Amino acid sequence: MPVNNGNKSLSQIMYMCLGFFGIQFGWALQMSNMSTIYARLGAKEDQIPLLWLAAPVTGLLVQPLVGYFSDRTWCRLGRRRPYFLGGAIFSALALVLMPQASAIWMAVIALWVLDTSVNVSMEPFRAFVGDILPENQRKTGYAMQSVMIGAGAVIASYLPFILASLGVSTEAPAGTIPPSVRYSFYIGAIVLLAAILATIKTTPEYPPADMEAFKAMKKQAFNPLKALKEMGSAFITMPSTMRRLAVVQFFTWAAFMIMWVYFSVGIASAVFNAVPGTPEYEAASNWAGTCFSVYNGVAFFTAFLLIWLTTKYSAKYIHIVCLLIGALGLGSLGLTLFGVTFNKYMLFGPMVCVGVAWSSILAMPYALLSNSIPAEKMGFYMGVFNFFIVIPQICVNLFFGPIMKHLLGGSAIAAVGVGGISMLIAALFMFRVEDKTVKAD
Repeated sequence: MPVNNGNKSLSQIMYMCLGFFGIQFGWALQMSNMSTIYARLGAKEDQIPLLWLAAPVTGLLVQPLVGYFSDRTWCRLGRRRPYFLGGAIFSALALVLMPQASAIWMAVIALWVLDTSVNVSMEPFRAFVGDILPENQRKTGYAMQSVMIGAGAVIASYLPFILASLGVSTEAPAGTIPPSVRYSFYIGAIVLLAAILATIKTTPEYPPADMEAFKAMKKQAFNPLKALKEMGSAFITMPSTMRRLAVVQFFTWAAFMIMWVYFSVGIASAVFNAVPGTPEYEAASNWAGTCFSVYNGVAFFTAFLLIWLTTKYSAKYIHIVCLLIGALGLGSLGLTLFGVTFNKYMLFGPMVCVGVAWSSILAMPYALLSNSIPAEKMGFYMGVFNFFIVIPQICVNLFFGPIMKHLLGGSAIAAVGVGGISMLIAALFMFRVEDKTVKAD
């Protein structure tokens, strides 16, 4: 277990979490633009979920291994910070390469590199809070991560629209990416790298309390077969709080993956009556980015509220309420199955609800988890916990396309509404989770 120096000031916690601003900046550019990038390169709507598989598969493999090895790392940069830096460099490179893709296979490879690199940086950031902050401040730390994630995501999601309003072209020949999107990715590369470097520069890590015991463990660390075996046994031996949270995470992240995959193409056909390659389709893509910026902006402001709420209320019940609000927002889009129509401004209502849920999703499960797992295995268990984020995403990408096509009449926006049902199930399962978090000061 690392040594720490007690409670941190709010400004210290802010700098500690600043790197997540950059990570989410790059992540949000991917989430709000990849479906339309694939469509511009010739992918059909029912093929897009399979092309998204790079993200969850990469997380499934990378995060537990990074967590396992970062638990056993100590060098000049510290324990988690070497992984921040390495992931940031390759993430920035992938963001530069992504919008230059001229074929689907090139975009898939760029996405794979980006997701691998982002996961290398992201997983240690979750353990970083648990390492450095005492138990009574962890809810605040994860809520601050939510603030940074919201800030990065809202700016990144809105960036192509901002550039377009400044005169950057949104048009491009068939099979290429518009300049407004390309420049957004280049800016994202700079922001991601700068934010992570700022956290590395301002936030020191603490060495293990028992360095001799740590060195003995480190000698046996770099054994991939042992790591895989330990990951397998973790499913059997995981704490009960983690096991129950896993079910909640499964249904939560299935809901969000459905939204990320289908929202932009859904509103293009259902709200803008547009097809790929037309100016109306580009307008729909930009509006999807605007909607994503709304939910991320709401998440940003909600995160400040969460920082206060965590001093008054249980993380468990905060999360239940937020998930119910999110379920209402996503579920309302399913009303299209019953003939209800939306104009583009009406989409803001569901996005506000989604933003409230998103803010809690990025904070409360980790606060609940961090106080229920062994400190010396913080990184490893955080990585294993990621299984229950990526497995539902893989399931959505593999199986939801045929469901959308055959059971929902090919309606992508109705598919987003089904995500609301999934989030409602997640909220109901939250009642089974035990809250061991300590009241924040």
